[in-house]
Amino acid sequence: MSRKRLDAFNLALATLGGLVLLLPLIALFTKVPWASLISRLTEPNSISAIRLSMWSSLLATLICIILGVPLAWILARGNRRIVNIVRPLVLAPIVLPPTVAGMSLLALLGRNGLLGRYIYDATGWSMPFTASAVVFTGVFVGMPFLVLVVESTFRHLPSDQEDAAEIDRATPFTMFRLIALPQSRNGIATGAVLAWARALGEFGATMMFAGSLPGLTQTWPMQVYFETDQDMSSAYALSAVMAIVAVAVVFALRKQLRRAFAN
Repeated sequence: MSRKRLDAFNLALATLGGLVLLLPLIALFTKVPWASLISRLTEPNSISAIRLSMWSSLLATLICIILGVPLAWILARGNRRIVNIVRPLVLAPIVLPPTVAGMSLLALLGRNGLLGRYIYDATGWSMPFTASAVVFTGVFVGMPFLVLVVESTFRHLPSDQEDAAEIDRATPFTMFRLIALPQSRNGIATGAVLAWARALGEFGATMMFAGSLPGLTQTWPMQVYFETDQDMSSAYALSAVMAIVAVAVVFALRKQLRRAFAN
């Protein structure tokens, strides 16, 4: 079928669908006070929120890589029956409502949580409403995106080198370290950027688990929410920069994402 032949009905619906997605962003950019953008972004509260979001999302991404890449490898190479049960659970945070994600984290690591009670009894420290909670939330919501992309990348690796390594009696870890990882650099980088963007933009789960304490747990998205009651112009300015980051991420990864999910 030629890709150049487009019927009017689908073209009209596609145009309407595109406008539904594009017009809100266009409207957002029309509200941005461009003349005072820099001054609004450099206000103390905004700087503090942006700094927290940047370092916490980067740390969360590093943890996602360390834990998520091996997890993706196991999902790609493990027993199919077990993997088919585990994979939906691993990817569940992608579709969990943010408040439910936050409640899940509280149920696990809250002062009376499944693990949190033992941590608190042993150390007197509780993770909720700390900067650590911001990072952990980023890991929880970001890692499934990395696993999704990297598992797909692992599944599409050519098998000839692995077959040769098996003939040479290479261990599974050697195959992972010397064959799979080098060939999957682009997929891992793509998944890492997606995980970072997801962690950077998380709001609901972070609000539930870490709160919104200025200078401690108030992230960039929370600062946007806070500014809607204080100064809408600042809220629009902060939102526009986040939107630019999001669009830039998707644009930069468009080819890698297409390749990662190619059949």
